Amino acid sequence: MRPPGLGGHLWLLLPPLLLAGLSAAPQSFSPSLRSWSGAPCRLSRTESERRCLAPGQAPGSALCHGRGRCDCGVCICHVTEPGTYFGPLCECHEWVCETYDGDTCAGHGTCDCGKCKCDLGWSGDACQYPTNCNLTKKKSNQMCKNSQDIVCSNAGTCHCGRCKCDDSDGNGLVYGKFCECDDRECIDDETEEICGGHGKCYCGNCYCEAGWHGDKCEFQCDITPWESKQKCTSPDGKICSNRGTCVCGECSCHDVDPTGDWGDIHGDTCECDERDCSSVYDRYSDDFCSGHGQCNCGRCDCKAGWYGKTCEHPRSCPLSAEESFRKCQGGSALPCSGRGRCECGKCTCYPPGDRRVYGKTCECDNRHCEDLEGVVCGGHGTCSCGRCVCEQGWFGELCQHPRKCNMTEEQSKSLCESADGILCSGKGSCHCGKCICSAEEWYISGEFCDCDDRDCDKHDGLICTGNGICSCGNCECWDGWNGNACEIWLGTEYP
Repeated sequence: MRPPGLGGHLWLLLPPLLLAGLSAAPQSFSPSLRSWSGAPCRLSRTESERRCLAPGQAPGSALCHGRGRCDCGVCICHVTEPGTYFGPLCECHEWVCETYDGDTCAGHGTCDCGKCKCDLGWSGDACQYPTNCNLTKKKSNQMCKNSQDIVCSNAGTCHCGRCKCDDSDGNGLVYGKFCECDDRECIDDETEEICGGHGKCYCGNCYCEAGWHGDKCEFQCDITPWESKQKCTSPDGKICSNRGTCVCGECSCHDVDPTGDWGDIHGDTCECDERDCSSVYDRYSDDFCSGHGQCNCGRCDCKAGWYGKTCEHPRSCPLSAEESFRKCQGGSALPCSGRGRCECGKCTCYPPGDRRVYGKTCECDNRHCEDLEGVVCGGHGTCSCGRCVCEQGWFGELCQHPRKCNMTEEQSKSLCESADGILCSGKGSCHCGKCICSAEEWYISGEFCDCDDRDCDKHDGLICTGNGICSCGNCECWDGWNGNACEIWLGTEYP
């Protein structure tokens, strides 16, 4: 049978190469074996169904993997959601393969039809587990520790430096490089649905749809999303001044006061930020406006005899505010190096009474000579203005490396290799079993030079506010300090 309007001689005129190409085309790529729309199929039912079966499937098995219908030898996949099923025989279910540490199939396999096909020597959903492990148990566990030093966040087991998260229910709700994400926290106790069916769960936290709120999106607002947005809009046109979350027309401000009292950020639309009343060099104290004024919605009203943005300058001082600032600034971008209070061109260093912070502009901070255990210069040197002067036979930023080594080169390198077999993550050199990270990239740190200190939080432009040590992307605060960037003082010694 031929389509209407085409003479029999026209088929004879088709180039032989084109006919050969059509006959050689793979069956799975043929859009249809009907001559034209509405025409009967030119294949027998048996042949049509055979073409809709995967190689090796027995006759009578589910056509198109049970995910579509067979139309003249071609699978038409069911589409309940975009991209749910696809492929010549509807054999694929997922577009994207599993990732590990940001790499598809962990860089040790190829993505095929939504599943990782692992290279030889690797296994796992994301090809993240090596078949043979040459790590000691101690080193393996060290690589599995999260930022709180807990192996696999107590939610999984460590396999050769990689966490295998608990999945007893087979739902994959516990995940993350260190099993730090537990989406079981999002399950509503009453409905047993994720986020009550009114939101999405990301790493154990519910993000609710418009009009819903609560830890598990269990409460519905009694006003429309548009009305809620209008009520939460601050005078500058921002939702909760970009300092809070809008819940049913009311702003929940991101309060940074650890005491739970009326905090630094407040107001109907979080428009007031009391931190604006604390100068950089007075940020450690609850004494706003340098102790010489009243803070009103982020603005200092100074007492008589004082002036300046934070009432920091006495009117009796012979220096102008600019001259005073310049004298306290020294070679730093911040007055008193961000470690003290400036009054009339003179610095008072903080913390009071701590002799580790000193200098005309508080430029010396000997706390930088201490490791996380508080040992000064590794016990092999002395600290001078925040820098270690090492004893003979030792070197390094904290005098942690011996110049003489009693290991062979092979023994040394074996201790410097990360799980992927790369020496010091390719960002440093190995000396006596320890990595020395590249000095050209100041931000690279960690046992295997696998950390980036730029990931640590900043406050006033300073990593960890200068009140802690950046440890693999997280601030380890010195005693008395708290907050993501060690910016909150919890001690009692401050005036």
